[in-house]
Amino acid sequence: MPTMSDYYERLGLPRRFSIDEAEVERRYLAQSRQFHPDFHGGASDADQLFVIEQTASLNQAYTTLKDPFRRAEYLLSLLGGPTAGQEKSQDQSFLMQMMETREQMDEIRAAGGSLSELEADLMGQFSVVIADVASRFAKIESQPTPLPTELVDIRRHLNAARTIQSLLRDLRGTPDRG
Repeated sequence: MPTMSDYYERLGLPRRFSIDEAEVERRYLAQSRQFHPDFHGGASDADQLFVIEQTASLNQAYTTLKDPFRRAEYLLSLLGGPTAGQEKSQDQSFLMQMMETREQMDEIRAAGGSLSELEADLMGQFSVVIADVASRFAKIESQPTPLPTELVDIRRHLNAARTIQSLLRDLRGTPDRG
């Protein structure tokens, strides 16, 4: 099997944000059986290396496309949009709200209270931002080339989603994975 040019092609899916996640799973499982190293134990070293590379590529495609945030980041990069390092701006009122949320989290922790309501609120906010990103991608799908301003707008929303993810990691006490 030749090397695929992108993760969508790797899994035989259309290059768009809104995809059937169950179909991602089905295609991943079908290909993972085909390239599972256990089925190629007697193969030559070159063939085994090929299978390992295919498995790694398949796993990366699956991990990226099954997660809406990672999928959005990836699709934005394929469309030539700015990276988080290139476009760092976020809505100031949103940033103020996130600072207040962080202060609220610290106060609840200091009082020994439960953070479950705050966590549910942040998860809801994250879902709203991702839904907004989905609608923005849907808007540009019919265009031959998206406008740079549209890509920057998507980046800004992804920056907001990343900020919410960071707060959720802090709230849950999990390390930042970048």
